[in-house]
Amino acid sequence: MKTILSVTGMTCGHCENAVTAELLKLDSVAQVVVDLTTNTVTVESESALSPTEVAAAIDEAGYELVAIS
Repeated sequence: MKTILSVTGMTCGHCENAVTAELLKLDSVAQVVVDLTTNTVTVESESALSPTEVAAAIDEAGYELVAIS
């Protein structure tokens, strides 16, 4: 299952690593791809993700979730 996240505040490799690490902690997440140029994060998971858990993970990394699609 592919989920596209719009995240603000990411500007560098550290941002990418922080977001990736937090999202990989969520159950069923298999892969995370961060695109700094478009401020999007593509998450591949085995099942549907909880918007609340995704928002909490992004917040824990220090960034803000704008939208999930």
